Amino acid sequence: MKMNPESFVAMKGSKTIPMLTAYTCPVARSIEEAQVPVILVGDTVGMVEMGFDSTRDVTIEHMEYHIGAVRRGAKSTHIIGDLPYGTDVNPETAYTNARRLIQAGADSVKLEGPNIQVIQYLVKHNIPVVGHTGLLPQTAKNFKQVGQSSEDAKRIINEAQAIQKAGAFMVVLEHIPYSLAGKITKILSIPTIGIGAGPDCDGQVLVINDALGLGDYWPPFSKQYAYVSKTVLKVATEFSEEVRSMKFPSNIIQFTGTDRS
Repeated sequence: MKMNPESFVAMKGSKTIPMLTAYTCPVARSIEEAQVPVILVGDTVGMVEMGFDSTRDVTIEHMEYHIGAVRRGAKSTHIIGDLPYGTDVNPETAYTNARRLIQAGADSVKLEGPNIQVIQYLVKHNIPVVGHTGLLPQTAKNFKQVGQSSEDAKRIINEAQAIQKAGAFMVVLEHIPYSLAGKITKILSIPTIGIGAGPDCDGQVLVINDALGLGDYWPPFSKQYAYVSKTVLKVATEFSEEVRSMKFPSNIIQFTGTDRS
């Protein structure tokens, strides 16, 4: 059964919320089978799947494509769609783009920073919103931890409170000190989802490529549960060797069904 914003709010303080990103249909299908209650189709797709140097290169069309793929794989899972850089510059523009993500298959949208007027406008027009404070990849100059000074910590606390007051039902806290994330989690009445923010958040999100070990770099606050890149290398090497030696496809029984090529 697909969870709604009210379901996630009700989990605060009682059950932790696991969240993974996904960008493709088969991965989304596996995540749903694992009963992960929420999938984030993040603009991280630009860096981990598309080879961009920044999430700022991701377009609304890219997000529609990947959200559609994930929805086809995870029909019963709550899907959050990221509003990419530049698509939420004012309430009307954000609404138009948020509607596109909803029509593509998202159940809610996420946007970065204390964009209060936009959050209020989207919520007023029945679009559930997930906030995001702490490190903001779309506008950050680097990926160092933020919120270390008392002044910066206060700013992030104020932003989180403003995001909640504007009507968001959940907020992502990225790469901030664990103690700060714990403090914000206690202050807010909506769930906090940590990424590099420690164990005291109401839930945790991890980029699926980081979890799979797919790629050649992973943030230090992530965890690799496998190293799929090594498997891809092994399979590609064995396939190449078998083709060169003419072992493949001679060792395969001829298939007479539907050709998927």
